[in-house]
Amino acid sequence: MKPVLEGIKVLDFSRYISGPYASLLLADMGAEVIRVERPGGEDDRQLGPFAPNGQSISVMCQTRNKKGITLNLQSEGGRKLLADLVKQIDVIVENFGTGGKEAMGLDYTNLSKLNPGLIMLSISGFGTTGPLARRLAFDPVAQAFAGAMSITGFPEAPPTRSAVPWVDFGTGVYGALAVALALYHRKETGEGQLIDMAMLDTAVSYVAAFGVPAEYAVTGVVRPRDGNHSYYNFSNCFQARDGWVFISGIGDNLWRRLAEAIGKPEWGADPRFATNTARFDNRLVIDEAINGWIEDKTSAQAIDILENKRVPCCRVNSAADILDHPQVKAREMIVELDYPGVGKVPVSGIPLKLPKTPGTIRRRAPNVGEHNPEVYGELLGLSEKELAALRKDGAI
Repeated sequence: MKPVLEGIKVLDFSRYISGPYASLLLADMGAEVIRVERPGGEDDRQLGPFAPNGQSISVMCQTRNKKGITLNLQSEGGRKLLADLVKQIDVIVENFGTGGKEAMGLDYTNLSKLNPGLIMLSISGFGTTGPLARRLAFDPVAQAFAGAMSITGFPEAPPTRSAVPWVDFGTGVYGALAVALALYHRKETGEGQLIDMAMLDTAVSYVAAFGVPAEYAVTGVVRPRDGNHSYYNFSNCFQARDGWVFISGIGDNLWRRLAEAIGKPEWGADPRFATNTARFDNRLVIDEAINGWIEDKTSAQAIDILENKRVPCCRVNSAADILDHPQVKAREMIVELDYPGVGKVPVSGIPLKLPKTPGTIRRRAPNVGEHNPEVYGELLGLSEKELAALRKDGAI
């Protein structure tokens, strides 16, 4: 079956997570994504953890399914190559930040004159408008700014960032969606466009969709940190004999099943726990009962009892637990790729399950400039002699 984005060519100038993840999703669905690095490689290759051969494991995970070329946008030859490439491609992805892309020659106004159908996904910390437009950001900065960090962690602990950089990954998902929508628009009109994607917008959209600003505006309540409890319903993380188990009891029917599972069937009709909010208000009473119930059980024993009552629950797994988990395998969400000098490396599978236009994982992450001859040769018709001259001049 033909991948849905087959034939779409993407130049990916981005580093770290948000941009690379957006282009990875496009690559999974068939786009030819070409990672563009400075000669010698980008800064994200210096970010650990590292494989035994010194390669960044993060880059291995973020750049699979892509080709890799080098291009020096500070050189005259590099700028000319960029102009030639822009005429041959559909999408540019960059995350140099507001002001940074102009310094790199990635100015949409000028590049779109060379290719009116060009779509550029431009990712920055705070966007291109507003008083903070030029401020730099990484994922935790956006988490802090949007208020997410203030409600994460335990009451007695400092505000806590999420270890998984959800702002980065969420911005990548939004970015890939925006590119797909822009491609659809171009199909209808022939017009390209500049996509202004801000990490701040991602973070605020998630916090606002969760109702945190609305809660304050309507009730005057500033939502506090409350550990692993869920707001206005019951859930928490509990320690069994051999590990931790997360249990969720949202909804009246589910709550009654949970009460039966922990040996408290009478709590199903107890007015202290009659609603989600009542259960949240009395969560410490429920915590004490579940702690007493689970402390002499293994996590497997506790989960078996809870699952028999159809109560949502899960062992708190580590990376070692999920690698060989049968459910993860059934969903094909961990895929092993062979890397020279490293061996098999598990990377993310494809989360978008489209049976008629499935994504594919076709290649490992490229080494620095690995596909210079292929890309420059096929797209621009350059010979090896011409490539050698460009290398000597520092253009690639």
